[in-house]
Amino acid sequence: MYKNCFKRVIDFTLVFFVLITIWPILLVITVWLHFSNKGAGAFFFQERPGLNGKIFKVIKYKTMTDEKDSDGKLLPDAQRLTKVGSFVRSTSIDELPQLLNVLRGDMALIGPRPLLVKYLPFYTEREQLRHSVRPGITGWAQVNGRNNLEWDERLEHDAYYAEHLSFVFDMKILYMTVVNVLKGSDITVAPSESHDLDVIRSQKKTNLN
Repeated sequence: MYKNCFKRVIDFTLVFFVLITIWPILLVITVWLHFSNKGAGAFFFQERPGLNGKIFKVIKYKTMTDEKDSDGKLLPDAQRLTKVGSFVRSTSIDELPQLLNVLRGDMALIGPRPLLVKYLPFYTEREQLRHSVRPGITGWAQVNGRNNLEWDERLEHDAYYAEHLSFVFDMKILYMTVVNVLKGSDITVAPSESHDLDVIRSQKKTNLN
């Protein structure tokens, strides 16, 4: 009952009142990032798979400029990340626009993080369980290591959450999230592209062959 009904009602109600309360703060952050990003805009939109693998556009604060090298290619993430962007990421403020995704029903407050569409062919059958629930702003993997986890462990946390979803479990994750944000734990500001799931599993498959 909680998974199929009450969870969505609770998410919508909480997010609705939170957005009414913090919209002035969001406005200030939006303007701040607009100028810091040198005209690249304050928001970042990207397609991600959600419940049952349905594709939606996730909304995040943009923390990097669109600066390019002499060949017209974007500079590495670490070079485009601004000081303001680094602060926004390290405090998880960049996730706040996803409250709109929760309001729309694309996401939940708590659930597996929505990952890249290009990762879809690389999940095991068990890991596909992550798409049996709505993706979340925070989740079991995020409070147990976040991007510092190896992919196998991270995706196993997602599958475990999907199997054991409950109100009590969600409250535990919410509490651990607040603690981690206050402590600044497990923040990876600019992860390496070589850590991408598709790259790692493609290399592993090649090595096995």
